[in-house]
Amino acid sequence: MADPTSRDTLPPHKDPSAAGGFLVALGMLCGAGVGFAIGQATPGFLIGTGVGVVAAVLVWLKDRR
Repeated sequence: MADPTSRDTLPPHKDPSAAGGFLVALGMLCGAGVGFAIGQATPGFLIGTGVGVVAAVLVWLKDRR
């Protein structure tokens, strides 16, 4: 019986992927902050979320290659 901790049975090493979720969270926080500063916190939050999602998708597309 083969040893389950043997290097032959481990899956091939894959480089870690980039973290785009940070960009979504940063967009939310910055958008809400800017929106609050101009008296429109909800639209700022939504716009910041959209910008963060677009940035995360761009990171994902670049990392996919």
